[in-house]
Amino acid sequence: MKTTLIAAAGAALALSTISSAPAAAQSAQERLDARYDRALAAGYKALMLCSGIANSERVGSDRTPEQIHEWELTGIQAPLDDIIRDLPYKIVRGEPIEFRSPKAGFVRHVEVIWVDDMPPRIAEYRGRNGCAVLPIGTNPGTLTDKTIQMRLRLPVLPPPIVESSERLSVALRDKTMDIIERDHARFQETAQLAFSDKYGAGSRTTAVLINQNKRMRFEGFADGYSRNTPQRTWSVAKSIAATFVGMAVMDDAADAAQSAGLGEGEDDPRSAITIDHALRMATGRYSDTAGNRTDPLYWGGTTVDERARNWPIVHKPGTVFRYANNDTLMAIEPIQKWIDDKKPDELAEQLGMFDTSIERDWQGNYVLSSQVWASGADLMSLGQLYLNNGVWNGERLLPENWVEYVSTPSGPQPEGTDWGYGAGWWTFQLTRGQCI
Repeated sequence: MKTTLIAAAGAALALSTISSAPAAAQSAQERLDARYDRALAAGYKALMLCSGIANSERVGSDRTPEQIHEWELTGIQAPLDDIIRDLPYKIVRGEPIEFRSPKAGFVRHVEVIWVDDMPPRIAEYRGRNGCAVLPIGTNPGTLTDKTIQMRLRLPVLPPPIVESSERLSVALRDKTMDIIERDHARFQETAQLAFSDKYGAGSRTTAVLINQNKRMRFEGFADGYSRNTPQRTWSVAKSIAATFVGMAVMDDAADAAQSAGLGEGEDDPRSAITIDHALRMATGRYSDTAGNRTDPLYWGGTTVDERARNWPIVHKPGTVFRYANNDTLMAIEPIQKWIDDKKPDELAEQLGMFDTSIERDWQGNYVLSSQVWASGADLMSLGQLYLNNGVWNGERLLPENWVEYVSTPSGPQPEGTDWGYGAGWWTFQLTRGQCI
């Protein structure tokens, strides 16, 4: 096995000091919290490096660690942002396979050192399933390079460009972008706004694709990106989760009104929580923070079952809105076996999403609240599916009323905002027929 070592300068320095404050000035809880933050930061870095590089290489779109540091490993919530950059890391690759990219061999796993008295944080590559962050001290698996190769597919070529293209090099936000432009006068200004602060100070755009009447009118990308470069979708994954639920309903494998399977039996009030309640963030369950931070699951190495399933109920289901990652995770759990049987990558390809990796926790549970990597072209296909009322390439993939269902803000709604929430989708409607 070949190992590629990429580490920050000064990696040989001891990492036992995890805070600039003297140890005597910190309470036991402060020391524990500082150590935990460092463990989370290392898990975050390992997973982003693994997913960003390996998922891209799978579809023939190379990304470098430097690009991951620039885009995925900046602007993170405090206090992780101040910790992540200087953590030393190692990318472990297998032996190159003849006639198969990448030439350096598949990413096997990524290790990030966080303290000097514990094993490194590890994110393991699992082929088409992307990467999974492991509990601290867990050894990576023993997938062979041939097994990984069998789990992959050759990159799908992008659809043909209908119109002749003119390539321009345009400087936007101090970034040189390679733009394929079909209609300069019509789309140039829109693209420039997308790559500016028009949509909020500090916002960053990596890809703009404009499709009209089945023609690609415009493509623009930040440095290092292309139409097929997978990017972490974050909470757009919740809309993909709702789409999978719709496909299961279409297949008579689920009903949005059925129980989400929570609780310990019929006497447990949580058994009344339905898939619909979970998609609409209205389960009535407690969550410790608004938005329900799931750091232990995303970066810490716990599982969906450990972290998302067992929160207590504090409101009657369907009466209070509480945006929570845990709810989306529970909406998916009743159809997990169906997804397994259908194969998530094949479901994604049915939607025209050929560059998508749907990642799981290390025990195989789907993390469809956030942990999906998809390209700009994939997300454009997802949007087109909904514009087509659930029909793709002439085939109905979603029930006829599903678009209306996910976009209708029925039930309790978020407070203090003009945005409404449907079933896995934010909407510009506050209630049925009331648009902002």
